[in-house]
Amino acid sequence: MLYVILIVFSISGIHGYTDTKVRRFKDDFLFGAATAAYQVEGGWDADGKTESIWDRFLHSHPELIPDGRNGDVAADSYHKYQRDVEMLRELGVDHYRFSISWNRILPTGFTNNINEKGLEYYDNLIDELLKYDIQPMVTLYHFDLPQTIQDLGGWANPLSIQLFEEYSRIIFERFGSKVKYWITINQPNSICVEGYGGKRAAPGIGSSGIGDYLCIKNVMMAHAKAYRLYQKDYKPKYKGSVGISLALNWADSVNNNTENVEATDLYREFTIGMYMNPIWSNEGDFPPSVKKRVLERSLEQGFTKSRLPELNAEEITLLKGSADFVGVNHYTTVLISKSEKQYPSPSIEDDMGVEITFRTEWKTSQSFWLKSVPYGLYKMSIHINKVYDYPPVFITEHGWSTKKVLKDSSRAKNMREYLHALLLAIEDGTDVMGYTAWSLMDNVEWTAGTSERFGLYQVDFDSKEKTRTARLSALVYKRIIEQRIIEHDWKPKNLNISITRSKKNVRVDL
Repeated sequence: MLYVILIVFSISGIHGYTDTKVRRFKDDFLFGAATAAYQVEGGWDADGKTESIWDRFLHSHPELIPDGRNGDVAADSYHKYQRDVEMLRELGVDHYRFSISWNRILPTGFTNNINEKGLEYYDNLIDELLKYDIQPMVTLYHFDLPQTIQDLGGWANPLSIQLFEEYSRIIFERFGSKVKYWITINQPNSICVEGYGGKRAAPGIGSSGIGDYLCIKNVMMAHAKAYRLYQKDYKPKYKGSVGISLALNWADSVNNNTENVEATDLYREFTIGMYMNPIWSNEGDFPPSVKKRVLERSLEQGFTKSRLPELNAEEITLLKGSADFVGVNHYTTVLISKSEKQYPSPSIEDDMGVEITFRTEWKTSQSFWLKSVPYGLYKMSIHINKVYDYPPVFITEHGWSTKKVLKDSSRAKNMREYLHALLLAIEDGTDVMGYTAWSLMDNVEWTAGTSERFGLYQVDFDSKEKTRTARLSALVYKRIIEQRIIEHDWKPKNLNISITRSKKNVRVDL
């Protein structure tokens, strides 16, 4: 309870008390911005690239996109990458997190056809970044599986583990000498729960309570294989660091009733422990409470064994310790209570048996699910410190959505408040290496198209040049990077932005 009081005091002030202490990010703290290939690159079939599951899904279901805009052209970063790097220079960031399109490198999804044009694109982008001492942080997989692999079952097929390892080797071979920060896979829960359990995200399988669990095991094992590959064959030469990015949002109990507190604990295990436990717990494996719950529900439903695949001793060992840092994608907080609702059965929702709500006073973004609750980042950080013994953390995503507007004061406010909460978490022992804003520019936000804008830079998607223009939040972020402190009342005189520095010393090793 002490932590909650501290965060309320520090962020808002209460009963006349205001925390006026100035907290500062250390000089070696890394600031950056992020994007993902499908969301910004465009060039969906250019220079040998073939179809991904998101290409197929949104081509097949245009009715899901409010504004009808898919990723075929997006922000055209395939042709505008030099402007993207210029924007990073304007901000003064230390690193740029971007993902590689598997299809752009391996058009068939397999190693029998390596596309040199695709490799050259990422070579050019990485070289442009390094030219200005901006460290590339490369995500190997950010949702866009080759459709050819999906046709074989995708992440529900154990073959995907081997195929991801082979793809990873090609990327490590080509870019290992240039890249010091790697993310294997982005948000396994989104990949599996939404794409394999649900129908409203690619590949839209709808295998609720079965396909999603198969996917989770295979994605986690694919991560472990790629990590061990790098450790064995590339880390001795290149000294890089490899992590995995997890969606680690926070959940509070709606009240102190025992049943709701227990429901919240179970929900955290399904959404945090499922992905943290195999890598960072002393025992490894999926959380015991999750295994118990899924087994009980499976037997009640007439299955002969648990729908959650087991991890054998060898797999548990392979996963344990398979990350140099945890990439934290944190956006929001929810309230949890025990639910008596009848959810589709089988399903993860039914297995958890909880109801998700929000406080009415929490400010809502352009995205219905995204509420501003800065204390959640602090509480999530303290939670993983306590449960997983202070793992090294890199904030690999945090952001806020708005409509198309340049004076995005709500995004600037959200960023300041969350960074302030992060400073408090650091003060209380969280080992945070850096922060990455989502997103550098407006992108195609999956099925939301461009109706939800996350960019520090606004993109004019109707223009031929896909013109990028700095928002208010870009200048606020630039100021934070320069000053290393949060100035809640600082305002720029105008929205002009320029390159003020291009060379700086950057820490590259964990």
